[in-house]
Amino acid sequence: METVRDRVIAIIAEQAVLEPSDVELTHSLEDLGIDSLGLVESIFAIEEAFDISVPFNANDPAASAFDISSVAAIVKAVEGLVKEQS
Repeated sequence: METVRDRVIAIIAEQAVLEPSDVELTHSLEDLGIDSLGLVESIFAIEEAFDISVPFNANDPAASAFDISSVAAIVKAVEGLVKEQS
């Protein structure tokens, strides 16, 4: 069974045009070459994949409640939102 972590990594890898195995939890999106447009597309893909609403402010990511500082932080945030949904 695919975990939240696996799915988030797959979505991020797709945006970065990398294999999921090349994405480390310690990477930032910048490390992976994902720009602001790629970030927004990743957020949309995550929302669609998990049927959640990400509290993300694309105009001011720093003011967002959704931590995008690393792949691990994104996974943790998505796991929290998925838990809230169920």
